[in-house]
Amino acid sequence: MTVYSPTRRAVLAAGAAGAASTALLTPGAHASPAATADRRAFAHGVASGDPLPTGVVLWTRVTPSSAATPGSGRGPRVEVRWEVAEDAAFRRVVRRGRAVTGPWRDHTVKVDVGGLRPARWYWYRFTWQGRTSRVGRTRTAPAADAEPGRLRWGVVSCANLQAGWFSAYRHLAARDDLDLVVHLGDYLYEYAPGEYGEGQENTDVRPHVPAREIVSLADYRQRHAQYKTDPDLADLHARLPFVVTWDDHESTNDAWRGGAENHQPDEGDWRRRRARAHRAYDEWMPARMSATADLGDGTRLFRRLRFGRLAELSMLDLRTYRDQQVATPLVDGEVSDPDRTITGRQQLDWLKDSLRPSRPQWKLVGNPVMIAPVTFASLPAELVDNVNDVAGLLPRDGSPYNVDQWDGYTDDRRELFAHIRDRGVRDVVFLTGDIHSGWACELPYDAGTYPVPVDGETSAGVELVCTSVTSNNLKDITGTPPGTTSRGVETAIKADNLHVKYLDFDSHGFSVLDITSRRVQMDWWVISSRTDRRAGVEWSTSWRTRAGTATLEQADAPVGGR
Repeated sequence: MTVYSPTRRAVLAAGAAGAASTALLTPGAHASPAATADRRAFAHGVASGDPLPTGVVLWTRVTPSSAATPGSGRGPRVEVRWEVAEDAAFRRVVRRGRAVTGPWRDHTVKVDVGGLRPARWYWYRFTWQGRTSRVGRTRTAPAADAEPGRLRWGVVSCANLQAGWFSAYRHLAARDDLDLVVHLGDYLYEYAPGEYGEGQENTDVRPHVPAREIVSLADYRQRHAQYKTDPDLADLHARLPFVVTWDDHESTNDAWRGGAENHQPDEGDWRRRRARAHRAYDEWMPARMSATADLGDGTRLFRRLRFGRLAELSMLDLRTYRDQQVATPLVDGEVSDPDRTITGRQQLDWLKDSLRPSRPQWKLVGNPVMIAPVTFASLPAELVDNVNDVAGLLPRDGSPYNVDQWDGYTDDRRELFAHIRDRGVRDVVFLTGDIHSGWACELPYDAGTYPVPVDGETSAGVELVCTSVTSNNLKDITGTPPGTTSRGVETAIKADNLHVKYLDFDSHGFSVLDITSRRVQMDWWVISSRTDRRAGVEWSTSWRTRAGTATLEQADAPVGGR
């Protein structure tokens, strides 16, 4: 996500000094599923992820001594035991094992548990020297040949701890109708205190730890640790499995394969910095990288997860393999250069293989940055900078491209959409984060003539974009009330882009995705205030795509009622 913060470097020294004494956040008073949980030995909670029909990844971190703080590189080698049961009281334990950890992996534990039954809830916990973690709950995927009647997932992205409280996570954790959570990136942010906080003044609702921009391996480990001790995020991890991918802030802003906007020469070699970020991510997140839960065997994050014959979710990595963003797209035309890529050749071929008629019915794509084309011919010039502050939607010269998204790599998009059209692929849904706003878009084969058909077809599928958990949106940047400045921008964008059916530049919160054989529906839920730790939530809107249509229509109510 492009972040325009002209005072970022200027406030570095003051922000770091003001937060120099800040300690790690302590776990909150939220009720734990295990009343006897040792919150000091297992201070960073538990998590699960990447569910398969017969397996799931389980995660925790143990603190075996006062010296073994995250990123310290200190502390002993220890053995941690884990158990998986069919009940929360652990009367029916079905799997157990041991894992060794130590300072070489920041005392994290990540195990890939197999031998489970499809489409089942399980409970899990860890123990070390008689001390027990809180109990986590997880769920396996349906069998490959199953035909589940429904899947229901939480969808989130862009959770900047400095910009607010994670009430969206709290409200997701309170629901009892979800199977898992899809996190589409920017799980954490790299900035120092004072650099990218809440609103126009970049106010720190709570400052980052460590009190500097994260660059070293120890820095990335400490930042992951701070986020894991947020009580709302910890509760959500303990309640549901996550399927995650990274965007840019897990390393640094506007990353590409050879550098990043927020990586400077005095911060060392870019590839080494990225390797540290990837290492910490592998240690601290319940995800399989290079198809395993092991460390050091590769950094491939793009992967598929199948949910019976109903759906398959292909999670993309759009940072590791992309070429550098183009600075002046209308001048040099590089955005359409076939030699430039956002996916990399291997990943694009893999994605095209995911999008075939023989795959499960709904082809869902976890897509970190927007793929729908967007132009802005009639956007008022005085609003250009404000829109850029939120989403990096266009440069000062009025170019119709967001070059950090698929609009900056149009040949990849053209090849992908042609593949969908030429092979008659149906029921493609892109699930997207990054842009700090809610969108519902059809995906035109030709945006300039839409909705006129191209070779008898108009749309390759649909795109559903969730809002940010906390990161600044348009009203936050402009300092204007909701429904004022943003409404004019939204109206102009939709007028110039007839395939954009819904746009909300004002809200923070989460989405719920409901999948049946007849349709896919996304509900947008909005929190009352990101600066209020006890913020409420309300339903905003719902949009759905019916099977076989590649079009969108508004729904009257959210799934499961209001």
